[in-house]
Amino acid sequence: MTDFAAIDFETANGQRSSVCSVGVVVVREGRVVDSFYSLIKPEPNYYAWFCQQVHGLGHEDTDDADVFPVVWDRVEPLIEGLPLVAHNAPFDEGCLRAVMQVYRMDWPDYRFFCTCRAARRVFGRRLPNHQLHTVAEACGFDLRNHHNALADAEACAAIAMKIL
Repeated sequence: MTDFAAIDFETANGQRSSVCSVGVVVVREGRVVDSFYSLIKPEPNYYAWFCQQVHGLGHEDTDDADVFPVVWDRVEPLIEGLPLVAHNAPFDEGCLRAVMQVYRMDWPDYRFFCTCRAARRVFGRRLPNHQLHTVAEACGFDLRNHHNALADAEACAAIAMKIL
């Protein structure tokens, strides 16, 4: 796969629609050509303690952020016509579907590929697990800011360029 967009969402709480940040890395002809990061005012707008511990975001970060449709208006042109790649794609696709449903946005038939699933096929039991940071390291990518949506999308893109 040489042309795709790696995408990662972080959520504020247990609701998939509660995306509070998004990271996107655009790859064309096997090279990173663009990236995008934004905080998002989540819906519903509350933060679960566990989620805050994972990504470090809270109300102070997103209360003045744009809502999802405004952010997506900036993402959509970047990813137009590209397959989407995510590590644990069912989660990120589920987030995107849920937040689009909340805002009554049309689903444009995005096609998702999963680097976690691919890593299980490629690495099998040679890795202790198939978490993003573990697979990224096995692919030679140093993930320094895990659970930052852009850093995770960058790691996902690096993995995809190696094994998809």
